[in-house]
Amino acid sequence: MKRPGTDAEDQAADHLLGLGYTIVARRVKTRSGEIDIVALDGDTLVFVEVKSRARGPVSPEEALTQTKSHRLKAAAEEYCYAAGGPDLLARFDLIAIDADGLRHHQSALG
Repeated sequence: MKRPGTDAEDQAADHLLGLGYTIVARRVKTRSGEIDIVALDGDTLVFVEVKSRARGPVSPEEALTQTKSHRLKAAAEEYCYAAGGPDLLARFDLIAIDADGLRHHQSALG
C-alpha cells in the first residue's frame, strides 16, 4: 500500500530528473523529521519538500508552515552530519502540486 504523497513525490522526482538533477535519496528519516527528496543540482545539494493538495482552501505553498520549515532544516543538518559534512552549497526547494499543476520553487526556505 502506498503512503499518501508517494505519487506526488514520484512526480516531483521525475520533474527534477527532467531538469538534469541527480536524485541522491528519497524519504530520508532523521530524528528531526523527514526529507522528501535529496538531489544534486550541479554542485548544489538540494533538499526538496513536496507538498500536494487535491483541493481546498489551503494551497500546497501555504501548507509549508514555519514549524515544518524548521524541521526540514534540522533534518538536513542531521543528514549532512551523517554523510560526513559534505562540502557542498545547499538549498531548500519546494515542489507544490495541485489541480493547477506542478510548481517548483527554488530556494523556498530562507
